[in-house]
Amino acid sequence: MRIERLHRLSELPAAEWNALIPEQNPFLSHEFLSALERHGCVGEDTGWIPWHLVCRDNDGRLLGAAPLYLKYNSYGEFVFDWGWAEAYRRHGLPYYPKLVGAIPYTPVTSPRLLLAPDQPDPQTTMHAMIDYALEESRRHRFSSIHWLFPTATDLDPLLTQGFLHRLGCQFHWQNHGYRDFQDFLDTFTAKRRKAVNRERRLVRDAGLELRLLSGDMATEAQWHTLHGFYRSTFERLGGVPTLSLPFFQEIATTLGQQIVLVMAYAQGREVAGTISFRDDATLYGRYWGCQSDHDSLHFEACYYQGLEYCIQTGLQRFEPGAQGEHKIHRGFLPTLTHSAHWITDPEFRNAIANFLSRETPALQQYARELLQHSPYRSEVTPDAPAMVGPA
Repeated sequence: MRIERLHRLSELPAAEWNALIPEQNPFLSHEFLSALERHGCVGEDTGWIPWHLVCRDNDGRLLGAAPLYLKYNSYGEFVFDWGWAEAYRRHGLPYYPKLVGAIPYTPVTSPRLLLAPDQPDPQTTMHAMIDYALEESRRHRFSSIHWLFPTATDLDPLLTQGFLHRLGCQFHWQNHGYRDFQDFLDTFTAKRRKAVNRERRLVRDAGLELRLLSGDMATEAQWHTLHGFYRSTFERLGGVPTLSLPFFQEIATTLGQQIVLVMAYAQGREVAGTISFRDDATLYGRYWGCQSDHDSLHFEACYYQGLEYCIQTGLQRFEPGAQGEHKIHRGFLPTLTHSAHWITDPEFRNAIANFLSRETPALQQYARELLQHSPYRSEVTPDAPAMVGPA
């Protein structure tokens, strides 16, 4: 068994990498990750340096892989360690660079240690990749390694090898076999059902029309408009719109059926849009932008259209992005997410472990308290996803 490091994902054939991807997850795909590299969305200018690992047997067969990045900042990770970096700075120690196992700018739980499905000993492959990352981290004197939003399958070997466990909280929806949107809404309390109906009515009464289409069906002009919406949101909030129009145009071709777009029109003019992605089981809401404010349009375009799409197509989950307690009243319940952290310096490791020992129960209590605001009637409340680990 041998481990190799890739400086660019294009060094590996797409078919070989994609054979490791479960459920056709778009963010893990060779098409998505290599497009980020080709169009400058990752690289030295952004502080995300590709550092991918591949594991092969002695015959050269690919056994596993891990998307990894050498990071020179903490932007686009959604597991916030700015305070840790500041503590290092105050003690005269460098926190950057660090190694991060994640999908850039994408807070989605999915495999981080990718495995060939028919290998004899997947655990050995996983531990070999983790060991290699640890050895390289020590050799290059990286401050830390962070695996963000791993599944439970990935999390267990990381914790076994001494990584620190951190929790986060998002808001997800589960499809319980709803026949249509009204069937779903009938599980709400009367108060919450009325509020949702009011929001949807406000959009209709404003004369707004919403159209749903896949990424490969959008015209070049529509992609220009959508990218403008995407940029406007980041610029309004003081963020950096790192995903370029050429990036979106490329994945519209390579991942077109896995991109779900919602366009909102007022008197035939595009006024807002959303960009979401899907795999075999889940819809992932990612980007939203608008040209002008319209009451409740954000809720309709970002949530209700997506919920209807999931019900109509039989998708089992809808993850509408990080944060947002307002999502609870619209059917998205608090759900724990996970990350694993290796801190090289023993004193800082102890300090961060102490911090996490206090943060973890506080986060769990936060999720339990949020569940009290569930919009569902008590007799039909779905199982609390906040109390379970990653899928």
